Amino acid sequence: MPAASQNVFDTISQSYYELTAAEKKAADYVLKNRDRAQYLSIGELAEESGVAEATVSRFCRRLGYKGYNAFKLAIANAGAVKLDASADKPLHDSDDPIELGRRLYAVESEAMLQTLSLLRPAELDKAVAILRTARKVLCMGQGGSMILAAEASHLFSVYDGKFVPVSDSHMQIIAAATLLERDAVLYFSYSGATRDMLETLSVVRERGAKIILITRFPRSPGAQLADVVLQCGSNESPLQHGSVPARIAQLFLLDILFTRVCLSDPDGCQENRQRIAAALAEKHL
Repeated sequence: MPAASQNVFDTISQSYYELTAAEKKAADYVLKNRDRAQYLSIGELAEESGVAEATVSRFCRRLGYKGYNAFKLAIANAGAVKLDASADKPLHDSDDPIELGRRLYAVESEAMLQTLSLLRPAELDKAVAILRTARKVLCMGQGGSMILAAEASHLFSVYDGKFVPVSDSHMQIIAAATLLERDAVLYFSYSGATRDMLETLSVVRERGAKIILITRFPRSPGAQLADVVLQCGSNESPLQHGSVPARIAQLFLLDILFTRVCLSDPDGCQENRQRIAAALAEKHL
């Protein structure tokens, strides 16, 4: 293991001439793209450095890290003292709140613009068709992503009551095991690479139900199991688990998806809205 106090870039430099030719390509890319590298999936780093994913894994282990995620965390820690990932210069508790708000607003607006630039209309239309025709739609995620899945279920409830949130990983497996081919799963995972997600989606795949995945990484393991991948924007380092810009990017994408579904059946959606408003009327003072 590298010394706890040793900068990951120093570790790479010290080990450089012990690396294979392919591993040096990965090292060169990381050293030249220090700020960007922490945001890349293992597949993206492999592609941009022109090597195989297995080479990146060997490169990380040769440096003394348990795996790629530990390596990315080391990169993030190495840059943490220089800047906050949500701003182009360090933040301080003495900063003016209005200026702080402006800077955060700029970052969060950029997250939505990135999402818009990554939107693929054909994939969005496929997702709309799946959600409209499905008998039942399970909304799932892990950790903070489950909060987004619950929000999706709540949002779509005005369109149809078939959207059901399932939070616990064991319950997700149970629910997946009883799906039919005309059912669907709407899954949220920023990384697209968590064990619980892969276990659940593998069962969904076996059952023949459709999978819509909202993720940052379209070449992630989860994306390989999905029928439709909707890519959100916003880069998130390992030190920003569940950052606000990343969540806003996913919520923005969810809003686009929801609105498209409602526009595809405006009369049915309006009728349900009226029924719900009437049912909730007595709840208000």
